[in-house]
Amino acid sequence: MAALARRKSVVVDVGGVKVGGSHPIVVQSMTNTDTADSAATANQIMELARAGSELVRVTVNTEEAAEAVPTIVDTIRSFGVNVPIIGDFHYNGHLLLKKYPLCARALSKYRINPGNVDIGKKHDDNFRTMIEAAIEYDRPVRIGVNWGSLDSALLTRMMDENSRSPEPLDAMDVTKRAIVESAIRSAELAEKFGLAHDKIILSAKVSNVQDVVDVYQMLASRSDYPLHVGLTEAGLGSKAIVATSAALSVLLQQGIGDTIRASLTPLPGGDRTEEVIVCQQILQALNLRSFTPQVAACPGCGRTTSTFFQDMADQIQTYLREQMPIWRDKYAGVEEMKVAVMGCVVNGPGESKHANIGISLPGTFEKPVAPVYIDGKLSTTLRGDHIVAEFRAILENYVAQKYGALEPVGIF
Repeated sequence: MAALARRKSVVVDVGGVKVGGSHPIVVQSMTNTDTADSAATANQIMELARAGSELVRVTVNTEEAAEAVPTIVDTIRSFGVNVPIIGDFHYNGHLLLKKYPLCARALSKYRINPGNVDIGKKHDDNFRTMIEAAIEYDRPVRIGVNWGSLDSALLTRMMDENSRSPEPLDAMDVTKRAIVESAIRSAELAEKFGLAHDKIILSAKVSNVQDVVDVYQMLASRSDYPLHVGLTEAGLGSKAIVATSAALSVLLQQGIGDTIRASLTPLPGGDRTEEVIVCQQILQALNLRSFTPQVAACPGCGRTTSTFFQDMADQIQTYLREQMPIWRDKYAGVEEMKVAVMGCVVNGPGESKHANIGISLPGTFEKPVAPVYIDGKLSTTLRGDHIVAEFRAILENYVAQKYGALEPVGIF
């Protein structure tokens, strides 16, 4: 099934990264360091950027965090990392943006949660202050509604109205409508205060997959603002990856979504960049973008009792991802390359022929030879104890010749 036409939206410039319209869907992530620790935060931002995050969000929750932001941005720029930095504000953003103009200026975008800036109270002064800062420093904002911090006054009012309806809706249906209403009303209020239409991105996140799909379908039908899509808390491990993939795939297939994040909960000491890789893989699996060469490998069966092909597939996949920061600037189009590392004769030769370059390793009781196919044709056959090193040399040479290097390396 082909993807539906991309939903039409305005284009928002976030520090030079275009979000919306026909521009590529943008991958973003968020740090989990204490922003006041400028060194740790700068290091994690650079790790996320190297992994492919095109926008990075940081928490700005204290005066110390706000003071650290300019230093963080200066530090990553000194290392040649130009990824835009987004400030995530809750409760006190109006105070911090006003008191720390260097922070306001250093950030490329502000994230505002309408559920905790007192919209509808104090004549909307807090929300207005943040919007005025965005106008003063010419910054876009993301108005991000979460069901865990939904505007309680709006929800109560809509629940009351629903209870008086002759055919009242389920409470969750009312909640989803309130989420969408909060996002739309907040955007309209921001424009009323003077923020340009093309300075607003919306998000409306919940944790359940089907609810996320419902909310974003409603939101997409009611506005042309670019949409940031994701679950608000995906969870841990495979559950989080599956839930994120399910929700984002449905919406992206419908043309909904201009920037995405996988809100994975890492294990203590876990790799934060995993959320970037998950987003990249979702987009690549849907043929919406290409980030790194893909490795096809069989799942294994009784014909592949040796784990050699699994080890080799893992080594090759790791090698390709590690090479991409170098290859990305040197070899145009290499991210679309397909590599096959197969474990036996059943599907090995056929799958290898469909790849740009593939190897069919010997299965149980098969002859100890490994034919290598390049662009659908048998190129050579490898034997012995150095198959991985020899195949990698062939792979390096193929990349050099196919994608524009001046001098081939290794063997062919």
